Amino acid sequence: MAKSKQDQPEETPAVEEFVQRIDELTLDLQRTRADFENYRKRVEQEKQMAKMTGEATAVLKLLPVIDNIERAIVHIPEDLAGNKWAQGIASLAKNLEKSLEGMDVKRIDAKPGAPFDPELHEAIQFDEDAEGEHEVIAEELQAGYTLRGQPLRHAMVRVTRK
Repeated sequence: MAKSKQDQPEETPAVEEFVQRIDELTLDLQRTRADFENYRKRVEQEKQMAKMTGEATAVLKLLPVIDNIERAIVHIPEDLAGNKWAQGIASLAKNLEKSLEGMDVKRIDAKPGAPFDPELHEAIQFDEDAEGEHEVIAEELQAGYTLRGQPLRHAMVRVTRK
């Protein structure tokens, strides 16, 4: 049986005040929840950025060491090429490269003949006398690396045309 308007108690000013106060507190609670959710998302994003920045900084500090090891391997005297110590140094470079790949750090392709990409390569020298339509890499001067697909250090290259 439906209650008629006569059966319902009249709202007194005190009840109306309580209802209004409850509505205000409900809105405050909803705003506070939204603010907290935004704060939580922002902190999580800042934490991720700090982690990525830390990884990038650590890898950037390792890259000169890797460069020096690679230069040492390239310049091993022929009489030491079969030396176990020299082979150990070469395997050290391979282990470092595997460790970097585990961190999603990859070497940028800068082999001679590869197309020049200004997003990944930094042209240090350009062969002005070369003729052709396409800019290609003539020589890699320093290896470049990406971290999660983003350039960490551009490959320094000498560019020519083909």
